[in-house]
Amino acid sequence: MNRLSIYVLALGVFLTATSELVVSGILRLIAADLHVSVGLAGQLITAYSLSFAIGAPIFVSLTSRMGRKKVLLGSLAVFVIGSLVSIVSSSIELLMISRIILGASSGVYLVVTFGTVAKLVPSEKLGGAISIIVLGFSSAMILGVPVGIIISSWMNWRAIFLILSLLSLVMAYVIHRLLPDIDGDATVRFGQQFKVLGSTVIVSALFLTFFKESGNSVFFTYLTPFLQDILHLKASSVSVIMLVFGIIGTIGSRLGGYGIDRWGAARIITISIIVHAAVLALLPSVTGSLAVEIILLSFMVLAMFASGPAIQTYFIQQAPQSSNLVLSLNTSIIHLGLAAGAGAGGAMINATSTLRYNPWLASIIVAFGLAAAIVSFTMRDAAIAGLIKRHFFTQKQGHRS
Repeated sequence: MNRLSIYVLALGVFLTATSELVVSGILRLIAADLHVSVGLAGQLITAYSLSFAIGAPIFVSLTSRMGRKKVLLGSLAVFVIGSLVSIVSSSIELLMISRIILGASSGVYLVVTFGTVAKLVPSEKLGGAISIIVLGFSSAMILGVPVGIIISSWMNWRAIFLILSLLSLVMAYVIHRLLPDIDGDATVRFGQQFKVLGSTVIVSALFLTFFKESGNSVFFTYLTPFLQDILHLKASSVSVIMLVFGIIGTIGSRLGGYGIDRWGAARIITISIIVHAAVLALLPSVTGSLAVEIILLSFMVLAMFASGPAIQTYFIQQAPQSSNLVLSLNTSIIHLGLAAGAGAGGAMINATSTLRYNPWLASIIVAFGLAAAIVSFTMRDAAIAGLIKRHFFTQKQGHRS
């Protein structure tokens, strides 16, 4: 029953993630319909990301004591409202409001889903369960976005939001019927929850997320033009390769979950970040061989998706009493990192007039993420050693008395 519940929650992640990712593929349709520039329509993505980054931690903290099922159903209800506002939007201003609603509700749903999964499965199976939820997000890139683009082109861009709202209502009903009642977090005052940010282990892990996502965004944001301009691939070939990368990412997510349960989150994070940075460092040197480039990129995508569930699991393990808050902060950092990386990548292109060197910049930034991870793991091990030492000291004092 728990496993079925996890797959249902992952389907909800698929729907909410599709609402986020599909807009980038239909920007021109939206811009033409609302009679605005593509640049202005692009701010719909910015509005969503900022709402996700700012709104999720606030609303997750405010609802931390509520039952998890109620919060999930509430976030889906707000998501449906946001989708309906998108459908009736006749101006860019109203559509911008809908993106703010969708961003905040999607953020809450994703974070609470991670926290709920942590309470549904035993600790030794947490990695595999988290990887299923991450799979819901990656499936939105593989399936949700292409299907959304096709539907929008066939009918209109509003149709995809109508479909998402209807499917979300179905998902809410299934969650209501299937998901068991799960208590919220332990009673902790709103301000006190943020004391977790005083932990070097948590803060350095958040820096890991920021540098990893920033470095990845420096390169991955411009992957399509990189494949076309540097590797000289045709648009049709790029579509096939992106589909293959999506499948590889799905495999990577599942392998990451298996590895977490077998060898631990820290080890999977370390290996995946090393592979990620190494591939990026090698890419500019082998652009003359298409086969080598594609193989290297495949390893990069595999490592990138394997690290996702590992990082989420690591946060849950380090802050079990404040997992929802920490996970919401982490998802906010992800969005901030993506924005920063896209900007840095664009600046690199403007400075060099080529995409060839973006992987080097990305590699350096991802390497900073590895350094942050090592700091977090070292401080965690030191804290554990301190606890063990204090435990034995207390026992020794007890025997003397």
